[in-house]
Amino acid sequence: MVDKSRANGVLKYSLKDGTAWALKDLLQRARHDIPDDVNAKAQEVKFHSIDGDGRISTPCPFKETEAVSALKAVEAASVAALVDLRYGAEARKITIDFERAVCFLFAAYICEIDGMNKAHPDVKSKLIDTDLLQAQSNLYRRLSANLYETRTPGEYFHLHGSLEATTALNMIGLEGYRSDMTDYHDAINLIESHVNMFTGAELEKMNAEKRQAGVTCLKWEDFKKTSYGESKLEQSPWLIEALETATPPVPFITVREATSKLRPLAGIRVIEMCRIIAGPAIGRTLAEYGADVIKVTPPHLSDVPFFQVDGNMGKHTLSLDLRKTKDRSEFDSLLATADVFLDGYRPGSLARLGYGYESLSSLAVSRGRGIVYISESCFGALPPSSETSASEEAKAWAQRPGWQQIADCVSGVAWAQGTEFMDLNEPVVPPFPMSDYGTGCAGTIAALTGLYNRATKGGSWWGGVSLVGYDVYLMSLGLYEPQVLESLKEEFRVAGFFGAGVGGLRHNDSVDEVGKRALKAMRKQRPGLFNAENCHEAYSEPYNAQVKYVKSAVKIEGAGIGFDRMTRPNGHDKRGWGGWEVSEGLIE
Repeated sequence: MVDKSRANGVLKYSLKDGTAWALKDLLQRARHDIPDDVNAKAQEVKFHSIDGDGRISTPCPFKETEAVSALKAVEAASVAALVDLRYGAEARKITIDFERAVCFLFAAYICEIDGMNKAHPDVKSKLIDTDLLQAQSNLYRRLSANLYETRTPGEYFHLHGSLEATTALNMIGLEGYRSDMTDYHDAINLIESHVNMFTGAELEKMNAEKRQAGVTCLKWEDFKKTSYGESKLEQSPWLIEALETATPPVPFITVREATSKLRPLAGIRVIEMCRIIAGPAIGRTLAEYGADVIKVTPPHLSDVPFFQVDGNMGKHTLSLDLRKTKDRSEFDSLLATADVFLDGYRPGSLARLGYGYESLSSLAVSRGRGIVYISESCFGALPPSSETSASEEAKAWAQRPGWQQIADCVSGVAWAQGTEFMDLNEPVVPPFPMSDYGTGCAGTIAALTGLYNRATKGGSWWGGVSLVGYDVYLMSLGLYEPQVLESLKEEFRVAGFFGAGVGGLRHNDSVDEVGKRALKAMRKQRPGLFNAENCHEAYSEPYNAQVKYVKSAVKIEGAGIGFDRMTRPNGHDKRGWGGWEVSEGLIE
């Protein structure tokens, strides 16, 4: 949706109109996965910006602000519907703040601990080192997760060493560690020279044999022609279906706090089995609405240390190894009274440990109280109703490991960033983990929908979200019109974010480098995003530091939105449910 009027000869674009269209499209796409009450409330949501109709803020050709604001509108409408169930129905004004919605898409880059952001050279002094295999902290090993050209000119493959790195490097004939590789460009050139030895097909074959997360970079039109891509085109960004219908409805208990603000999810217990960003973003948002969230991580698996600062807001965190009898017993006691279970591992991984959706559905029936099971992954788990009947190819796609960059490469997002915004004839991974956060928002909607259905219909509910699912929704909205895009590109080019030309970004620049340059340009061209009112700062006792984080983009009249407690690193807490500390002044 474009306002055809012009200002100083430049075609104007209405972000509010564009978002209204995106929301309409989303509600149509998700018509089978959204309660009627939520649909009605979503259509009444208002959007607010410090710039009137809003300004495009992200240096990319995609309608990211529109997509995430539409998702936030459905999220807010879902929360409002739960508030009505819990406290009584009444008209409530619901508002989405554009600037905060954009900030949500790169919250980990805005977050600070004692004034230090993700890129600060001294920030490690404030963190617990959970990068157990130096896949993040060692530059050479970090670049095992990067986009490189293959032996076939014009073909690109995103290698990805995940949190382990050595297997991916060995796969292309390199050592897992190179003490001499301390220069950014030297490391890139070395790794690319080895990727250049193989075609995309050869890399795909080796990748499958080694169970790595790499992928050939596809254009949007080519992705849509694959059987996997075709299966995703008409899907909602989240899926929801019943797991069992034997358990009765679970009404919400009215819990009124001393404050006049109503906490939508007070008393709801969430177990989060997730790492990195997308899955933890679901738990973080549920905590923002008042849920008690316990993040459980195994001590033997790595996680990105800095992402925990923002991602663990509002939660308690436990370290449990589910391969050990004692830890399983403790975990089972937590599970006995859980309302929501967040599974952020590769589909089937937790089932092999005895904690798949079938086991939890059986638990729900035996206890007489339904549960909501949310699966978050890169390519998307197969829904329970179609898992056994799915083709072998569909099962193979679902089982592939992946990350944000992998989703962006396979879905055509990286090619569009490179050609349409950077003016290159090659792909570039877009700035920031935006598909991670978008997926987190979709996962939150799935969880809220499951809780709504459990309260009104009974039963247990499965929800599924994926990074590729978000990217497909994003790409389906189309790119900005050429006149709008040219103006946007010029704004960011003069601020140092560009592709074609001397010193510009290229396909093999890392996601860290792309994000760093984008953040610098956005601070210059969109200073309103970084206004103090979009963030909150408070003391975290577990980190012994001041932490700054992005506030919620959602405002619901009469509802208290914010956190009950400050952040902490993984594995910090020693107790289960109940008796949790409460931090003051974090709820709006």
